[in-house]
Amino acid sequence: MRSVAAVFTTMSALAATSILTVPSVAEPFSTTPCALHRTDAHHSEGVDTWNRSYARPSRPLDAVMVFLSFPDSAPRSTPAELAADHFPATSRFFEEASYGRFTLRPHPLKRWLRMPRPSASYAIRRDWSAAQRAAYLRDAFAVADRDVDFSRYDIVYFVADPDAPGVDSDATKVVNLDTPVRVDGKDVRRVVTVFENHPPDRLVLAHETGHLFDLPDLYHRPADGKGDWDTYVGDWDLMGSQFGLAPDLFAWHKWKLGWLEPRQVVCVRGTGPTRLTLEPLAAGETPAARTAGSPVFGLGGGVKLAVVRTGSDSALAFEARGPAGSDHGVCRKGVLVYRVHSGAASGDGPIEVVDAHPRTEACWEGSVYPPLADAPVDLGESFTVPGDGVRVEVEDRTVSGAWTVKITSKIVG
Repeated sequence: MRSVAAVFTTMSALAATSILTVPSVAEPFSTTPCALHRTDAHHSEGVDTWNRSYARPSRPLDAVMVFLSFPDSAPRSTPAELAADHFPATSRFFEEASYGRFTLRPHPLKRWLRMPRPSASYAIRRDWSAAQRAAYLRDAFAVADRDVDFSRYDIVYFVADPDAPGVDSDATKVVNLDTPVRVDGKDVRRVVTVFENHPPDRLVLAHETGHLFDLPDLYHRPADGKGDWDTYVGDWDLMGSQFGLAPDLFAWHKWKLGWLEPRQVVCVRGTGPTRLTLEPLAAGETPAARTAGSPVFGLGGGVKLAVVRTGSDSALAFEARGPAGSDHGVCRKGVLVYRVHSGAASGDGPIEVVDAHPRTEACWEGSVYPPLADAPVDLGESFTVPGDGVRVEVEDRTVSGAWTVKITSKIVG
């Protein structure tokens, strides 16, 4: 039987936090020589094992959207309107990014559920205190448990009335729980608390859902909250910025999530040149599929990612980016180079794009960080990665649009 009392008992004993402290359980994933080991860093970029405390997007996942109102405000939007702010856009993003391998199925409630306290009493803000956040979640689970069978769902979205006076639109985030909430016979370890305006930030729910799949924040948060946040990866990954011109997930993340086949990742080992053909990363549609109205995801089963191991917890990654799928607004096409550090925690630069054109900038009108908007190596160009002695030359394009690349490494092993 479902028990609201069980929710209250569990929540009273925990403090909500943004860092998971329960032991992580690993399962073998990739044995490729260039697969970095997963470390204890929060949302480590290691790909040799999967942390089983996170939902793995290798099967369809069901997400419930619970809409919460407050006694100090009458909602001006309907649950259906707020659900449409995020879906089908969020599901479509993951369907494209995964080449059709993953489906996110939303289940929005049709009515508002009333919280017992005024919105301002929860002191909602970006850097929320653990006690106030726990009080909010305790009340949210209690009111929702009357209408929701949580045992049916893999993901929980608590969506607050955006017009309530105490709701801060900057506070949307994933809350990881030190102790899972036991409700309807299911342990809930993570909740997405949504406080977005109507309409919301672009792709914000896709970004937060990425954290549920163990993906890190790739932006840099200045200590004083001022200055550029996008200096690590610019426009080039959703986990850096949902506003990016090219927000498709890095090939490294698609590898981590299991959306790339082993043969689609090439390890460049030893010294000397290695020639390979990199297929564009983004999903695409064939003309026949567009005519039939049925998208065909992926541009084939070719190589999407080349990796040069540079250390015990570091690597260089190479992938081809261009105007397709979620990257349709890309500023500059070409072969993108980035560094991966599996020992760096979320927000501490686990991935950093290497700028092949450090003296120029591009797309000031739309880029979140113009210095990196023209980072890729284009056709006919060559670039030596500073400090690593690895050189990449983009030699040609194939008829299908793939990129012929030569990577020369001085790194032994």
